[in-house]
Amino acid sequence: MRLPQLQCPSFSVSVTRLVLIGLAMALVATPPHAAARSPQAANPLVFSPATLRFGAVEVGQSETQLVTVTNNGQSSVTITQISASAEFSISKLSMPIILAAGQSFNLSVTFAPTAVGWVGENIELTSSGSNSPLELQVAGSGASSVALSASPASLTFSQTSIGKTTTLPLTITNNRTWEVTVTSIQSSNGEFSTASENLPITLKAGQSFTVNVSFTPQSSGTVGAALSVNPSLDIPLTGTGSNAAGVLALVPAPLNFGNVAVGTTATQAITLSATGASVTVNSASSGDSQFVLEGAYFPLTIPAGQSQSFNVTFTPQKSGELSSSLTFASNASNSSDVETVSGTGTVASYSVSLSWNSDSQAAGYNVYRSTSSNGNYSKINSTLDPTTAYTDSNVSSGTYYYAATAVNSEGKESARSTPPVEAVIP
Repeated sequence: MRLPQLQCPSFSVSVTRLVLIGLAMALVATPPHAAARSPQAANPLVFSPATLRFGAVEVGQSETQLVTVTNNGQSSVTITQISASAEFSISKLSMPIILAAGQSFNLSVTFAPTAVGWVGENIELTSSGSNSPLELQVAGSGASSVALSASPASLTFSQTSIGKTTTLPLTITNNRTWEVTVTSIQSSNGEFSTASENLPITLKAGQSFTVNVSFTPQSSGTVGAALSVNPSLDIPLTGTGSNAAGVLALVPAPLNFGNVAVGTTATQAITLSATGASVTVNSASSGDSQFVLEGAYFPLTIPAGQSQSFNVTFTPQKSGELSSSLTFASNASNSSDVETVSGTGTVASYSVSLSWNSDSQAAGYNVYRSTSSNGNYSKINSTLDPTTAYTDSNVSSGTYYYAATAVNSEGKESARSTPPVEAVIP
């Protein structure tokens, strides 16, 4: 009886391609709004803050802070002139300016020292008000170099709902070649604050530390302030309060990963958007460690009308349908937004297809398998195979060896085919 000759087996493995999607976040500046103040007939016009301190600014450089001019009187006031110096300049204005009762406007004041040393002056505002001329005290120091620097050099908080809080990070760096100790951090406006419980802190040469600066507006409109870092660093702050409540939206909702092989990872993008006002996301948590939010650092502020995208990964540890949720805690009106996530863990299946040449004397064939070419072979077909092909679906990762025999009508079986055929399952 002629031995059957085994042909090379074939098997297939499916591969899933993962696509990572990203969106860039953009900051949008918002125009100033009028801020209402309590009427005070005796002093209709006021500066807020009443004084500006610029700290140390390198000669040839400049720093700009914001001051608000408000009419606290009960009737309109006409502003005819605002005088400043070369070192303390103001934003260009079209005179005269008529302020109705309760109305405000913002004035940018820039300090550009021309020499080393302390400089103090008054910016004078002339108007039809009873307290004209109104003076704004401004001061700063020109320096050949500064001990500390901030990144970013100024902070701008976009629209934030009244009573809500927006937070931005600020990094302070020691520019000296020797140690510098930061003893305090204070804001000139109570609507801006920072946690400074770790102070004082001593920075080695080139060393930095990061603090979170928060803005909690008490009224609508744009306000300015300065964050004073001792020694001799002032960071301009600007924020806009809004009556609108921000809303956090999550897209897509829900997020479904479909079928994912157990032990492998699938990735999809999720987009967080703020509408109505800026939204600060303070934290995010997952109800199941098989679903993970990647690349997000908190607190995260999303300006009104803008979006931020991150990746969510799904790594199933078992087969079957799985579902959980990602919870985002924020200062939005929907302060706790939940994203439903789901996916199905699957176990990869493999098979080995075998075929061989026919034998005219054979009534059928048997197929034998071993995990070693010289090992013990076991028959894997339960009944005599009348064809010259067989599919072995009971396999997993590993190496297998196959051989076939021919059986005639009298039940006589030939020796196993040689050499055995090898199949490697990934």
